[in-house]
Amino acid sequence: MTDRGTARLAKRIRAFAAEHGGSADASLSHLGDSGYRLVLVGADGTWGDVVTRHRERALAAAESAGVPVHESFDGEMAARVRTGPYEWSRMAGSQVGGPANPPAAS
Repeated sequence: MTDRGTARLAKRIRAFAAEHGGSADASLSHLGDSGYRLVLVGADGTWGDVVTRHRERALAAAESAGVPVHESFDGEMAARVRTGPYEWSRMAGSQVGGPANPPAAS
């Protein structure tokens, strides 16, 4: 896929990599009917993601941005991720005084 949507997605991926150490790695996950999630890990350990309905678009955008896509979010990639207080409080949720998850939209 080399359409405008792929180009926009590639631009977002390149911007993420540039902002977080100049490079990034990615892992692709299927979200069911929602599409595909490309989890990005920057060279500085910051993580982010982009979501698209098309697997081919995610892969083409990552390739265009020069970001390698790993088969899985393995231990090596996960070990590079750096989390801050926000992520820890969200993971803890209301069990340990973190913010409650918002209610599901109807």
